[in-house]
Amino acid sequence: MSVPFITVEGPIGVGKTTLSKAIAEAQQFHQLREIVDENPFLNKFYDDIAEWSFQTEMYFLCNRYKQLGDIQKKYLSNEQPVVADYHVFKNLIFAQRTLPAEEYKKYEEIYHILTRDKPAPNVIIYLHASLDTLMKRIEMRGRDFEKKIDPAYLQQLSADYEVFISNFEAAHPDIPVLRFNGDEIDFVNDAGDLQFILSKVDETIRKGAKQ
Repeated sequence: MSVPFITVEGPIGVGKTTLSKAIAEAQQFHQLREIVDENPFLNKFYDDIAEWSFQTEMYFLCNRYKQLGDIQKKYLSNEQPVVADYHVFKNLIFAQRTLPAEEYKKYEEIYHILTRDKPAPNVIIYLHASLDTLMKRIEMRGRDFEKKIDPAYLQQLSADYEVFISNFEAAHPDIPVLRFNGDEIDFVNDAGDLQFILSKVDETIRKGAKQ
């Protein structure tokens, strides 16, 4: 494995930022956090997904493109490991669900142009959980725009993640994917559960370093 670049992924509310912060502290990695609250289209998006999806996804894509360029220059090129609370491939998951086919085709072309020379994670941590667990965690963190999320949309998004991650594993057998079920593991409130995940991450990093 080259310089560790870990990404934590999963549907909205599953605990990506919390876990990536814990990994960063345990491993002394730089933490890369996605820009969410600053997106000016999010409130409008959850009011009318069809009308505002393209603007919302383009904003996220451009910001993530800039973030990936920055960490390449400041950290990875200087052999400083990074853990991120997202993978840029999430853009495709969200966009494919919300954009009409013709718009998605254009969006996908732009995505590949912007990301083809950007650093890609070499370890994926995939968190998943039931709809009830996701809705409870979203309610607990209290973001106003997330209160508008339709449970049916979140349920479909979770299913989309399952398909995407399975396809990713098949297409990239050389990139380890660590799966953790948020209904069974409470890494926020249970120190033992958190330590279990951290040990699995550490084991994966050490194994990669020997290859």
